[in-house]
This record gives sequence, structure tokens and C-alpha cells, in this order.
Amino acid sequence: MTTISDVLDVTLTGGKKIGGVTISAIVEEVYSDNAVITEHPVEKGAPINDHAYVRPREVIMKCGWSNADYSALLGAAVVSFDPTGANTMATGTYVDAIYSKLLQLQANRERIDVVTTRRKYSNMLIQGLTVVTDQKSSSALMVTATLKQVIIVSTQATKLPPRSNQANPAATAETQNAGVKSAMPATPAPGGSVPPTSM
Repeated sequence: MTTISDVLDVTLTGGKKIGGVTISAIVEEVYSDNAVITEHPVEKGAPINDHAYVRPREVIMKCGWSNADYSALLGAAVVSFDPTGANTMATGTYVDAIYSKLLQLQANRERIDVVTTRRKYSNMLIQGLTVVTDQKSSSALMVTATLKQVIIVSTQATKLPPRSNQANPAATAETQNAGVKSAMPATPAPGGSVPPTSM
């Protein structure tokens, strides 16, 4: 259900975000919403459809940040070198701090909210981050982020009633440990055995 807060996030504030990371510039957004319709051949090969389900939502965002951003000029936190691997930036600039935060969100596999130009998504994971740096973008960070929705389900364990309360416990009761069983030699039915030499 869409709340007023969701609408304000997209329309009024214009704050496009990946998790807690505010996006400075959007170059392109690609939304994927697909349904799977199952098919089964019957009779003379005519397929029938008996089920359909919606696949998890996917978003690809091409976005950018710059060391000349207003946040960077105001002295937004820069990143310090971290040898653990989540934050192994060569410099401690603003764009490196943004890249480090995105890498950390991906490494932690945190479910995040994503606000795009058109929609707000919940329960998203960062599937991929692609960064291209060339002679024109040395002071900027251009990221292609691929995000995929995670569908959360809840499970519950239950216990069956005792065998004595069941009408057909051989078919419906829980399995029981009957101990170790040994193989017994079988006696073939009359006239049903084939001597090994006759094959």
C-alpha cells in the first residue's frame, strides 16, 4: 500500500536514493516487471496455461556523483582506508566514500528501499555494481547499479497428532525410526526365475 510518505519521497523532495545513499544525478533508469505464465502441452501438443506468478522486480540505475557536489563542498564525510576489503579506496574523497557505502550495502546483503524517478521499491538487494573511470570522469563516480527485489516468506513448523488418533497412521503419521534392517535373500516365484547361464 502506498503511503503519503512514499508519494512525497518520489514527487516533492526529488530525493532519489539507494538505501541511505542519496543520488546526485540520474542518467538512466530501467524497470523490469515480468510475470511467468506456465505452459503444458496436452493432447496433440496444444499448450495450456494453468498458473501465473510475478517475478521479483528489477531496476537498473545509471547514476553519478562528483567531488564538486554540494554535499562534498559542505564537507560531507570522506572515507578512510579500511584493509578489510569493504572499503579499500586509494583516496579518501567524497566519491570514494559514496562508492564505499554502496559496496558495504552489497557486502552486507542488507534489504534496502530504493527511490527512483517513478517509483519506490522495498526489500531490494544490490545484485551488481559496475563502475567505469576514464579521463573524463576521474573526479566523478559513475555507477550502474543492478537491484533485485527479495520476496520474503514466513514458514511455520507444526507437529502431527499422535498415531493413536489417526485413522490411517501408515499413510498419514510421521516417520518413525524402526532401527537397522538387514537384507534377506529372496525366493523367486515359481517359474519366474531365469538362470544366469541362459542370458
